[in-house]
Amino acid sequence: MNEQAAFETYQGIVAPAPIQVKPVKQNRYGSVPGLADEELAEPDELERQIFIEEFGPILALPIRKGDRGPRPELDEDGFVVGAFATIDFDRIKSKIDKASYRADKLREELKNVLIMISIVKEHLPGRAKYLVLKYLNMGLINMEHISDSEMRSLAKLYMKAKNIQKQISELDKVRQRRMARIRAEMFG
Repeated sequence: MNEQAAFETYQGIVAPAPIQVKPVKQNRYGSVPGLADEELAEPDELERQIFIEEFGPILALPIRKGDRGPRPELDEDGFVVGAFATIDFDRIKSKIDKASYRADKLREELKNVLIMISIVKEHLPGRAKYLVLKYLNMGLINMEHISDSEMRSLAKLYMKAKNIQKQISELDKVRQRRMARIRAEMFG
């Protein structure tokens, strides 16, 4: 290296000469020897493939039927961004149907109660359990008349399931009346 070029004198002080460095832009994912960078996959594509590989099992899980279409994308502040931030989307998006939501939650609860009924039924031998439930349903006997604790548990679950079914039926009727009213308003 040249000694003269390596040092400079500035106001009587000898200092190293400034180094002229040209920044080199590197691919943040590196490169492959013998392959041009243009032939490599884009960084966004590589990230997408990694996300699909890592979150693939989660994305493969089945979703409930209650999912009602696209959801708008929100920024950090909670404001809608992208294609959903338009007047057209606001006009055509459906409002939250509280009756349908409640009915869906009740259906899930009914499913759990029916599972519990099947478990309790296994502990009760014979056909007498069906006769007791029939008399309970007809109103010939009450809960107080049932002395066996397992049979009483089955009867309570049975009555709970009947009550949930009744609530679901009422919510479905409310939803149908509202939909009929909306159709009448829209189509006159």
